[in-house]
Amino acid sequence: MAPTARTGDTGPDRTGGGRAEADAGTNDAVIRRIERASGLLANKAVARMSELLPWYPGMSARHRADIQLVVQAGIASFVEWCRRPEHARDLSSDVFRVAPRELVRAVTFRRLVDLVRVAVETIEAEVPNIVEPEHEQRVLADVLRYSRDIAFAGAVVYARVAEERGAWDARLEALVVDHVVRGDQDRALSSRAAAVGWRNPPAVTVVVGAAPPQAPEAVVDEVHRLARSAGLEVLTGVHNQRLIMIVGGRFRLDETGTDAAPAGTAGTVADPPASSAAAPATDASRAARGEEGGVPREAAARAVAAATGDPNRPGRPRRDRGATSGVDSAVEAARVLMPACGPGPVVVGPVAADLAGAAESARAAVAAVDVVAAWPAAPRPVTARALLPERALAGDKRARRALIDEIYIPLRDAGAPLLETAGTYLDFGASLEATARALYLHPNTVRYRLRKASEVCGLDTADHRQRFMLHIALLLGRLEG
Repeated sequence: MAPTARTGDTGPDRTGGGRAEADAGTNDAVIRRIERASGLLANKAVARMSELLPWYPGMSARHRADIQLVVQAGIASFVEWCRRPEHARDLSSDVFRVAPRELVRAVTFRRLVDLVRVAVETIEAEVPNIVEPEHEQRVLADVLRYSRDIAFAGAVVYARVAEERGAWDARLEALVVDHVVRGDQDRALSSRAAAVGWRNPPAVTVVVGAAPPQAPEAVVDEVHRLARSAGLEVLTGVHNQRLIMIVGGRFRLDETGTDAAPAGTAGTVADPPASSAAAPATDASRAARGEEGGVPREAAARAVAAATGDPNRPGRPRRDRGATSGVDSAVEAARVLMPACGPGPVVVGPVAADLAGAAESARAAVAAVDVVAAWPAAPRPVTARALLPERALAGDKRARRALIDEIYIPLRDAGAPLLETAGTYLDFGASLEATARALYLHPNTVRYRLRKASEVCGLDTADHRQRFMLHIALLLGRLEG
């Protein structure tokens, strides 16, 4: 619709296109009539808002007064809009400058659209009572075009506020991640995390990987997108070329990603009778029992998965990728977020019960990232627990303590025969025959003791990686003993 042309007006197009110079504005008499009726139009628009918008009467008196002020400013700006079409864009933007900043928080953008719609409908209904019939269509066209400019100006205001809020949220999120990584005990940590949308999930872990070459803002957005698609809570930031992700979900607190002691039984274990030791098991009978090297295959596979943190190892049920039950382990959560990481290893820290405990998970994950290069064949992702030997060798006191307390001490408490047999077996390069000769035992007795040692410490002596972890634990225990 084209606005009314003002006689002799040759100003530029106020809307940026599609308007002839001859139809640039309304004449002075019509503008003065609209100006005199501006107060009446504002009052009727506000009254109509109270009738049609159910949420409007429930607002505070201060906010309703602010909205009325904006409506009055909008109508006054329309008058100037008609007089100075060359400044149309600036005039429409000035309308929202009279509103206090807190009004943007009180009135959502959707409600702003409703307010503009009601105000425009009210003015359109009153136009026939203000101007002569020959000017009515031109004024209605001006109202329509002006309402479009007002809508765009309102969108710009809300977009600017959203950008500022997003920038503030990003800074606050980075601050929370920094506090967790540095291990600061800040009482305001939970409230700050809640301010950026953290909803206190029942379990928390920290995933650390290399930061990709993209801008940090784009990387953070990608992490949040992946987390939303999997139903995970996440706080993330880029620190020293590393992507730190604090991930929350319904993870198992005793899963293999934690640094908790492996399940095992302690106690003195007696050797089998000599008659049974003297009867070596045949390959056929061993296969029938599902054993290999004296260790049940299923138990060995579970132990391998526990030490390496690889969920695809045998003995662990595979998840159906089409299932909608959600991510229920820290390692699976890391797999979901790995596409946001750069090339290189991805480490999963221990699972904690809340955000306050995530500091220890972050410390373990960062320490593991520092030493993961010592294990070139490490799976991706790999748990921080699987790198306990490398961490201990690099001087990590907590890793050293975990190996001694969780592996060496249970073997020592189970009795000297188990500890001696396991140590001799490792010292002789995992040779069953050499161990038997050194201890003057039958090979089946050695097998039996090794199986019991595996049950006690949760590590499979038939797996080279777990043998390495056991060997380091025994060496550290001997040094401390």
